[in-house]
Order: sequence, then C-alpha cells, then structure tokens
Amino acid sequence: EVQLVESGGALVQAGGSLRLSCAASGFSFRTYTMSWHRQGPGKERELVATIAAAVPGQLRHGNPVSGRLTISRENARNMLFLQMNSLKPEDTAEYYCSVRIPPARFWGQGTQVTVHA
Repeated sequence: EVQLVESGGALVQAGGSLRLSCAASGFSFRTYTMSWHRQGPGKERELVATIAAAVPGQLRHGNPVSGRLTISRENARNMLFLQMNSLKPEDTAEYYCSVRIPPARFWGQGTQVTVHA
C-alpha cells in the first residue's frame, strides 16, 4: 500500500523558514518522480515543485522555486523534503507530497503551513 506522510507544517512569522518532510512507503521510492503541491484557502491545488528519481543513496536537489522553495529527496531513507525560506503570508496553504504511479496519483494527508505577517 502506497503511503505518504507529511510533517513539519507550523504557524510561522513572515520571513521565517520551515522544512517540510514526507515519508514514503509501499512503493519503490527511488524509481519515481516526486512532487510537492499546495492548496491555499479558497484556491485550487497547485504544483509547487517536482524532483526526478536519482541514483540510490544520493541526495538530489531540485531547482529552487522562485528562489525560496527548494525540493530535495533522500532515496536511502525514502524521504522527500521541501525547504521554504523567506516565507510570505501568501505561502499559507495545506502542503501535500505526491507520486504518480500510473494509472493513479497518490497523495499524503497534508501538512498545514500558516504564515502571519
């Protein structure tokens, strides 16, 4: 059974940082592209960042998103991360990690990030 469990969300002040984690199990993590998505209040869910599969054991870093959000993965531990710096109130959202294993897309339960001014 595919399981994705996010953690690390919190209430933070604008300008602060958070590191979100996603623990994956039930599939060959190192084989699949992983992604972070978010859904803000009253908004549709949107893609934040993706990172391709990599050589086992290596830590891969995806390109920073707008210079503030960086996705990375640690295949040896089946972990996905999202480092978020210089947080803004508009980053407030539920954050989800996800994997597409055709024909389905799987989601975690989400972790809430709230940024106050």
